Amino acid sequence: MNFASDNWAGAHPQIAEALTNNAGGYASAYGTGDLDKQVERIFCDVFERDVAVFFVGTGTAANSLSLAWAARPGGVAFCHAEAHAIEDEGGAPEYLTGGARLKGVAGRLGRMDPNALGAAIREHPAEFVHAGQPMAASITQATEIGTLYSLDDIETIAGICREADIPLHLDGARFANALVALDTTPAQMTWKRGVDIVSFGGTKNGCWCAEAIVVLDPAKVGQMHFLRKRAAQLFSKSRFIASQFEAYFRDDLWLKTARHANAMARELATALSAAEGVRLAWQPQANEVFALMSAEKAKALQASGARFYPWKPPLSFASEIRDGDVLHRFVTSFATEPSEITQFADLLQG
Repeated sequence: MNFASDNWAGAHPQIAEALTNNAGGYASAYGTGDLDKQVERIFCDVFERDVAVFFVGTGTAANSLSLAWAARPGGVAFCHAEAHAIEDEGGAPEYLTGGARLKGVAGRLGRMDPNALGAAIREHPAEFVHAGQPMAASITQATEIGTLYSLDDIETIAGICREADIPLHLDGARFANALVALDTTPAQMTWKRGVDIVSFGGTKNGCWCAEAIVVLDPAKVGQMHFLRKRAAQLFSKSRFIASQFEAYFRDDLWLKTARHANAMARELATALSAAEGVRLAWQPQANEVFALMSAEKAKALQASGARFYPWKPPLSFASEIRDGDVLHRFVTSFATEPSEITQFADLLQG
């Protein structure tokens, strides 16, 4: 009953097999091999247009280099006040951008409010050099608390970015989970709505260690090649990232694993909502479930073998927490078995 994190899950067997199958022999290094080029073409097919793809090893690298790509002198990047980039990257975006600032923007349940974003951007007018200049906005899809931006939400935020002449970055650590939840396509969730650059995550959805930066217009690659190299993210044996993505996309494995994770989250939410002394904090939209219960009940469940964690309440939700309740996060993945949900439901009822 491991609902601690989708980062705890291992690699999907088909992806592990692909790594083994590509372990022997020789292949051109630093992203120049046949498999690397094949996977880059697959990304173009997935996004329904020519894109530029840069393999990296971690989501932190993908987010930080995406913002470095957009960096300007005195730059300010705007993201939700509780986004992963500003809360959990250990200062990597500021470091790799050469000192840009991340400015938190308010918004309920993990989603940046468009009006608040517009107001935040206006606090940095071009004629006032002391405030620095806007350089990018970043949204997380799915958000840090499992909620989603609708396609219209993305388009609205992209429009604000266009007016400010700044690019829009999408942190897609759980890109596939959001995609299948919205029943849409990568093109519709990104460039057709105004997104310029994507941190495309595979690690949380069955890969061993596979992330990519996708510049959605190859004409705007700029200095990304050099930024990646300088950040020590240009892997010599990049075929081992490419092989993961080849298996990830083959026969739509990535969509199947995401659908499974989301379905397990819905079943888990049903079990939690039916238990005495437990209530869902909000309805899950992807593969994360947040529930309120007493610390004593949580400890009893954990003592019986369930793995999950208390979670810092979003500021917009703090007033809705009753005395004695603690917010907890549960995460499902491609590896979550229905039997785990059944076993946990029995624990809850017991």
